[in-house]
Amino acid sequence: MNIKIIVTNRKAHFEYEIVQTFETGIELRGTEVKSLRLGKANISESYCAVSPAMEVFLINAHINHYDFGNRNNHDPLQARKLLLRKQEIRKLYGQSREKGLTLIPLKMYFKHGLVKVEIALVKGKKLHDKRESLKKDEAKIEIARNMKNGF
Repeated sequence: MNIKIIVTNRKAHFEYEIVQTFETGIELRGTEVKSLRLGKANISESYCAVSPAMEVFLINAHINHYDFGNRNNHDPLQARKLLLRKQEIRKLYGQSREKGLTLIPLKMYFKHGLVKVEIALVKGKKLHDKRESLKKDEAKIEIARNMKNGF
């Protein structure tokens, strides 16, 4: 496949338990796309919200100004509309209203020349769950180290 990852949300798998993922398009302006081609974006503090008009927006995603843009350059922190089907939006609206479920972006990437965003319906982890995740990761690293050394 022709996929080029622009940015990933590395904290997401540590902070949240992922329930379901969706691939969406995103509505962008020209200078935003040019800035994304240079890899100048940050989605670590962003989230998604469903408006009462049944539209999904990516909020607090930072796409830097395009260096060679003119006065028509974009606002780096503006809300950007995500492109989903109506039945998907209704499903997300209902599930995001449940207690403890949130929509966050996992990664932004180019797929066949179009910018796509992978969003996830997530549930926040408790502190003991985070500690358990760290223990599992450390155990995997230790196993890999022992396999490499031939123990």
